[in-house]
Amino acid sequence: MKDLSKLEKKLGVIFKDKDYLKHALVHRSYINEHPRFSLGHNERLEFLGDAVLELVVTEYIYKNYDNPEGDLTNWRASLVNAKMLSEISYELGLEEYLYLSKGESRDKNSKARQYILADAFEAVVGAIYLDRGMKKTRDFIKEKLLIKLEYILEHELYLDPKSKLQEFTQEKYSITPNYKVLEETGPDHDKKFVVGVYLNKKKIAQGIGSSKQEAQVEAAQSALQKNNW
Repeated sequence: MKDLSKLEKKLGVIFKDKDYLKHALVHRSYINEHPRFSLGHNERLEFLGDAVLELVVTEYIYKNYDNPEGDLTNWRASLVNAKMLSEISYELGLEEYLYLSKGESRDKNSKARQYILADAFEAVVGAIYLDRGMKKTRDFIKEKLLIKLEYILEHELYLDPKSKLQEFTQEKYSITPNYKVLEETGPDHDKKFVVGVYLNKKKIAQGIGSSKQEAQVEAAQSALQKNNW
């Protein structure tokens, strides 16, 4: 049994029903190995938390900034993507409390771990919402996630990598990059896509995401970072 009291302190949330928090940390792989575990996996909580998270972030940027819809959409995307959410999960120490299969426990540096951490953050948001209500959930999201927005805006981290790559390749090579799905895995509720980005027929980078769009963005970002093609 994992002692969740230290995690509650890091989260800044004391749960009335500790099972909500425990449930949020249970990955599907753990249930596969422990089918008699008292709680199910966290995917339903993740589903709820995703919706709550998007609402709170959208409400915050709408109320605090007068920018047009396109700007707000980009800013929101920079906050609720898997990379950002997994980083916050890591900062909060969620990783050491996750219930994972033996195989997933060993695989700490994979792309899959990033998604597990991001999903766990969303599940924790869902758990806080059910246990403590919207006000506490809004406070948690503001303290742990929305504080990142100022840095994102200052360093223009919200700019779309696909647009930047297209601008760069058109200026340098007079070529528009194109994207191709290389692999698609997982059930409908948990898809993973591998997408390659090409200049003519040459693949210059690839990315992984839970949607084709997310994988394309990561592929474009990877290409910009390499910039040796």
